[in-house]
Amino acid sequence: MAAGSFVNGDVTLNYRVDGNGPQQLFCIHGVGSYLEAWNGVVARLPGQFTVLTFDLRGHGRSARIKGRYEIDDFVNDTLALADHVGFASFHLAGFSLGGLIAQRLALTHPDRLRRLVLLATVAGRSSEERQAVLGRLAALTASQPSAHHAASLSRWLTEDFQERNPDVIAELRRRDAENDPACYAAAYRVLAETDFGGVLDQIRAPTLVITGEDDQGSNPRMARHMHHQIRGSRLEILPRLRHSILVEAPEWVAGLMADFLIEHAQRVEATSHG
Repeated sequence: MAAGSFVNGDVTLNYRVDGNGPQQLFCIHGVGSYLEAWNGVVARLPGQFTVLTFDLRGHGRSARIKGRYEIDDFVNDTLALADHVGFASFHLAGFSLGGLIAQRLALTHPDRLRRLVLLATVAGRSSEERQAVLGRLAALTASQPSAHHAASLSRWLTEDFQERNPDVIAELRRRDAENDPACYAAAYRVLAETDFGGVLDQIRAPTLVITGEDDQGSNPRMARHMHHQIRGSRLEILPRLRHSILVEAPEWVAGLMADFLIEHAQRVEATSHG
């Protein structure tokens, strides 16, 4: 494991590289989160991977940049960091807001991607779903991230998981309390107002779409929309799970990702030997 920081313009990004396998995988977390959210998945991936994770601007140990964020700010940070660590072309996995960043990158820089994994993310919101997420944005802006987080736990994790893992819940609450309210709200606005549902048919990278069966915000209907729009994509709906599949089901997620991404390596190797 190697940790470091990288300056991209006005933002210092905290990042980590795990493993040294030939398959380069870049993973992007969600709103109010941090690179460690991927720990459970990364620890369960086989040795074929070199995994790059980082704290989005305004999150974790990256710079707390104030002001309005745009989706392309996150995309530019991602690409600059990929260049810095030598990821010329790579597999890309994005969770929630990270999935929107991944969609945008796949649309604007298709030459950089090998395969794409979209986890518990959004596309093609209905008018009711748009109103619901904008309502959560308004509530967040009027309160504190910790209050938003407390209200969201039941949307993110099953009651059974919460009851069996009090230490995990305590750590989630502790880390959430460290969030900067303005940065959290700036990132949440991007999540609430961004939707590429009408242009996903332009994505050419082989794509795996995963979400929880009981995820309210990134629901199976949206996952099926992504699956139908992205030609040749695969869809996995995880029974009984809600939004935080990285936390509640890391082994399951890692297995699905590894199977999908290693298949790519096998195809490339077969082609090169053909």
